[in-house]
Amino acid sequence: MSTSSRQVGQHFEHCLSIIRQASIEILTLLKLRVTEGKDPRWFLEQLDQARLNLGGWGAVAQRLGINDSQLSEFMLQLRHLQQGIPSYEHGQGATENQLIAALRFVVTLEQIKQQQPLLMFNTGYASDGEQLQEPALRQLRAVELTIRGLIGEAWPDEPHLHHFLKSQFGPQACARWHSRSPSGEMLDGMTFSEMALLLVDKKTFSRHFTSFFNYATALTFLVEQRLTLHLFLDDIRRMRNSVLAHRTLGEMECLLLDLYAQQIAAPVQRAYEQGRTRVNPASLMAADGAEVQQFWERAHDYARAYGLDGRPIPDSIERLSQKTRQRADTRERIIAAVLWSAVGVTVLVMALGGIWLLTATPEVVPSAVSPIEEQATAAEARATPSPREILARRGILWDSNALRSAIDSNNIEVAELFLRGGMNWQLAWTDLAMSAGHQTVLNLLLRYRLQMDEPKPCRRFINTLTHEMSQGAPLNTVRKSYLQTFCTTPAVVARQRQAVDNAQRRNQATGNAESKKWLLIQRSIYEVIR
Repeated sequence: MSTSSRQVGQHFEHCLSIIRQASIEILTLLKLRVTEGKDPRWFLEQLDQARLNLGGWGAVAQRLGINDSQLSEFMLQLRHLQQGIPSYEHGQGATENQLIAALRFVVTLEQIKQQQPLLMFNTGYASDGEQLQEPALRQLRAVELTIRGLIGEAWPDEPHLHHFLKSQFGPQACARWHSRSPSGEMLDGMTFSEMALLLVDKKTFSRHFTSFFNYATALTFLVEQRLTLHLFLDDIRRMRNSVLAHRTLGEMECLLLDLYAQQIAAPVQRAYEQGRTRVNPASLMAADGAEVQQFWERAHDYARAYGLDGRPIPDSIERLSQKTRQRADTRERIIAAVLWSAVGVTVLVMALGGIWLLTATPEVVPSAVSPIEEQATAAEARATPSPREILARRGILWDSNALRSAIDSNNIEVAELFLRGGMNWQLAWTDLAMSAGHQTVLNLLLRYRLQMDEPKPCRRFINTLTHEMSQGAPLNTVRKSYLQTFCTTPAVVARQRQAVDNAQRRNQATGNAESKKWLLIQRSIYEVIR
């Protein structure tokens, strides 16, 4: 599938026409009367108006037939698309990154359409989509084998790979992979997401794979090439699951996969031509049909035996291993609690036996508080309902998704009730509020900063911030306050210092306007937190 500049523009125009038609049907479903669809900024404004009319984002999600997390993803992708095309006109040239943003949003619209049968918009071309399946299967296979080949070069023999995996994931994970591998090799027993994690983890990527993907024209969709690769591979994981579930990939998915495969393969192909790697993506794509069929037969056998790869690719190996350690610590705490409970029961039995031996009746101590004062205190407590009771009376469940929805919609009153009631929150929940400029609810969350319990939130927060700044968002007072409140630990500052150094080296190597912009963004964040 060719993606020349002219065809990129044609595909982009087609995506915008789909989005305009979908916006009319979605807004009509949300009880807004519109006669024609316009640009993504207009769509965002209309959705916010629908939220006000219906009483909250929860009602919007219910009418679309999706949950809160799906709605948040839908809004984030729409906002990303809007930031990428602030002033697009018909016939104007489009970039591959703009096309990727549009295609990702169209694929999300297709998923919403599947869950809401009242939506009837069409997302495909008039061509036969079955013809696109065979190239898509080849591309999915080529991407997976490219990842495997690069990992095999980083750890060229099985003992070294086994030692690394055991030190990072633990012996139980290694035993599971070994038992699932038909060949006895660790990589054959891994899921796609587990193997991709070895590539996109920050430490392993910088140590083994940066030189392959340091290619100026590829993987620039997000701020960092590693983050772009992580995003693309997670989307590919979902497409791979669709194939293994015997679902046909849509035309827009196939076009998006084609762009992903090109951007992932191009840097590796360049390294192969320069003699820096033995992995040749072109030869993987040119494999005969029997090899492709054999690959997918093994993949189907694995999926039938162990299920689909349903877990997203984690942010890092460190965070994944931390969760494993936390589960182990939880088991130890439960065992300790049971043992101490047994000790407590023993002590209680002994105490009751001592009391039984005593014959003296204990002296009744008169109450220091008069009955009238007790009644007044009880009446006052009954007259002042707790935040949980207030939320329950309004029909709002005591649920973290409800708090997140209140933050997204800038509902100060509901958000404060959750926070006063003691509910914890996470920095990741502020993405939409940051993009929309909801300073009131953001300042409210800062007042309850001690209830922010997201472990190591700064890597993702800074990555999101740098991406938004690259699209023109300012480093305003609220963003600076969040950086200074949560991201001033020595490890975060050192990591940002390294990001500045990397951006400076890239600027010295290329000297173009894009690299200068990234350098200014990384440096401005470092100045805030250092």
